[in-house]
Order: sequence, then structure tokens, then C-alpha cells
Amino acid sequence: MHQVKQEFGKLNPNAPAELSRFSFLIGNWRSEAKVKVADGQWHSFTGTWLGRYILDGYAIADEYRMTDLSGKLLVLGLNLRAYDASKQTWNIKWLNALTGTWMNLAPSELGGVKFNGQSITYAFKELAPVDAAHAYTRATYTSISKTHFTWRGEKSDDGDAWSEFMVVDCRSTRQ
Repeated sequence: MHQVKQEFGKLNPNAPAELSRFSFLIGNWRSEAKVKVADGQWHSFTGTWLGRYILDGYAIADEYRMTDLSGKLLVLGLNLRAYDASKQTWNIKWLNALTGTWMNLAPSELGGVKFNGQSITYAFKELAPVDAAHAYTRATYTSISKTHFTWRGEKSDDGDAWSEFMVVDCRSTRQ
């Protein structure tokens, strides 16, 4: 099989330094996802995550694709991430390619993006009922290294009580 060399771009030295907080996403990733369904059982899925610097290194675009074990496409979308240094806030948007809808991730009214040195967390309001059976999702990136990261999804109906519903374990496919 012919392999095409993937270009991932570079962080622009004039971009806000905060953009490097999400630099761990740059590259090709293979993922194993587990999703908790209504009866409390966990179902397994596979996926890929592809991250690259775009717009001359001032932003990050990362594509996520998830399929069931038979290969049926379940999730396909693109995150766009940029940091507004003048407002000291993140602008993170999700484009759901399957529905053609945009979602604002990490809005300031839900606390924005939080870094604690070990993990990155943000919450967003779902576009129910299209994308989820719950009102809010909280995303946390943990176990971040050059070869691995974990995305944990928690759900809430009120924004106060949270329960884990999805874990995506990602491993680098770079040689």
C-alpha cells in the first residue's frame, strides 16, 4: 500500500504561547473508545484522530472519526482551536460533518478551558436532541505524552452532577 507523507505544520513563533497547550494533538492517532449505554454496559468502538497546525501555525485543526467494530461510521468531525490572546480565552469549535452543525466548545459561561498541569478540561452545551441524550458534556484530556493521551467524556443534565459516559484511549501511529 502506498503511503502519503502527512504534513502536520508547525506552531508559528508569533502565535500565542497558549496554543502549544493542545500541541499534543498534532499527529496521527489510533483510538479505542468505550461508550456507556443506557443499561450501564460499555460498548467498544475504534477511531482515528488526526491533528495539524493550520493557518500558518496560528490554529490547530483536529479530525476525529469513530466507527463501530463492523466499520460503520458513527462520528466524523473537525475541531478548530485558536487562542484569543487579547481576551485570554480559547475559541474551540466542533463541526459535525454528518449533520453539518457547528458547536461551541469551552464557552466562557461554562468555565472555558482549564489546565491544571496534568490535564485539560472544558464543558459545553449539547445541541440536543441531535447529538446527545444529555444537556452538557465535559471533556478532559489526561495521561498526555508524545505517544498517548486519553479523552474522557462526562455527561450532565444540569451542569452540576457529572457521570462518565465515554473514554477514548489514543496511541500515536507515528513511526
